[in-house]
Amino acid sequence: MTSPSPNDVHEQVQQALAEDLGTTTNSNFKNQDVTASLIPEAKELTAQLICREKAILCGRDWFNTAFKLLDNKIKINWYFADGEEINNNDVVCEVHGNARYILTAERTALNFLQTLSATATQTYQYVQAIENTDCKILDTRKTIPGLRLAQKYAVTCGGGLNHRIGLYDMILIKENHIHAAGSIFAAVNKARDEFKNLKIEVEVENIDELQQAIDAEVDRILLDNMSIATLKEAVSINNNRIDLEASGNITLETIRSVAETGVDYISTGAITKNINAIDFSLRFVEEN
Repeated sequence: MTSPSPNDVHEQVQQALAEDLGTTTNSNFKNQDVTASLIPEAKELTAQLICREKAILCGRDWFNTAFKLLDNKIKINWYFADGEEINNNDVVCEVHGNARYILTAERTALNFLQTLSATATQTYQYVQAIENTDCKILDTRKTIPGLRLAQKYAVTCGGGLNHRIGLYDMILIKENHIHAAGSIFAAVNKARDEFKNLKIEVEVENIDELQQAIDAEVDRILLDNMSIATLKEAVSINNNRIDLEASGNITLETIRSVAETGVDYISTGAITKNINAIDFSLRFVEEN
């Protein structure tokens, strides 16, 4: 997928600014920061954004928007693009303009950047762990509420692929769906009758269910919490007929052994929910 639309980014940043300033999205943000009001109104400064650790950059649009919503005259000069690797003490960009507005937007801008860069960085680590295999990393719906599209964009910056975006763009028949529908065949047949243009994936937990999903000729099969031995057996039985996706309790330490079983995809919620914010700081600098 591509980056969320400018309208999506604008709305997310606007809500975050309103939260920080204790107001509504329709209010005048410029008059709400009581501490920034101590700075001379016309004071202009330059600040450097510095990364304090190795990371994959993601979130420039959100960062830019936080400042531009307060003052469109603020200038931002980037030295790295989304998806590029940055290192400890790298100057990532420079921000020049009204000091009050830079200070007001600072935390909102950094919150987006540190979170999305964390997602991209974590994804990159998982992608690197299975390098030189034919397997691809997929994300899940285990995202921060309100930031689904933003985090899925970050996943692509880290080299991963997007699974379904929500509950509307792909059919994923899981254990509870199968139980409620009566069987894999009943659920798949119902899906084909009602949603002819959507791809169908079925989650299976054992070899018997795998064979049922193969016989149903679905588009993808999710192999849930299977051992390495069972994954290898599943790959052999499937014999390249249907795309196979492994998921469930997969870590950086175990992911390569899963990829080497021959599955096509590995999906993991860890790349969007088990993340540590990347350490960025914004510091005013002396100007010549």
